[in-house]
Amino acid sequence: MNKLNPLTFLVAVMLVVSACTATSNAGQADVASPAGTTSTNAPVEQIANLLHTAAPSPISTATTSSTPVPPTIVITAVKGNVFIRRGPDLAYNAVSVLMDGQSARAVARDVLAKWVQIPIPGHPKDTGWISIQTRFVSVSGDKMKLPEVIPTHWPVQASLRNCTLHYMAAEPGGIIVPPFYRFPDNDVQINPGVYTIHDIEVDGNPEVMEVEVKEGSEIGILDDGDGDHNNCAAP
Repeated sequence: MNKLNPLTFLVAVMLVVSACTATSNAGQADVASPAGTTSTNAPVEQIANLLHTAAPSPISTATTSSTPVPPTIVITAVKGNVFIRRGPDLAYNAVSVLMDGQSARAVARDVLAKWVQIPIPGHPKDTGWISIQTRFVSVSGDKMKLPEVIPTHWPVQASLRNCTLHYMAAEPGGIIVPPFYRFPDNDVQINPGVYTIHDIEVDGNPEVMEVEVKEGSEIGILDDGDGDHNNCAAP
């Protein structure tokens, strides 16, 4: 048997090692390198990590999503001044006025969407209610998108009691107040406000008094249009 020349054996071994190395590099050649890398021989784990980092993250998507913006409903007084009241009803005291041409942003509404709550002009930390049923108020925006508020403090009723023998009328509103002999009808509930009282049984319907009614007021009409003075009996 012929013996291998040691030099021939060494050359053969070197050829086998070179072929294996070439095969290994060929297996990594179809793994694309991410942009910015300089080697085509980057480990597979490193490439996978770079690709994962480039993918959108569900967490970052959630944190950058837009937050709903509260609706902007603007209330403007037009063609006159409008009372701002303590609550959403004429039975509440007036606490301020929205002047003609003045605007305010509504923050809430009542259940029936007939009144809206606004900051009091000049006192933004305080709020009041304004009726949007009047032609003296303009509404910009969808009032139904405002949150509903139910008052927890109810109005305190006020009354106007006629102690005379004549029928009286309170203006504005033409509220008829019967004479005292029509008790208990001579005691009429009335909303807060400023009224003039007229004797409608005397020619010319003379004014007999002017009153400012507030919540809880109990006001008596003591004089008629003929100048007669009367005292009210205890209710």
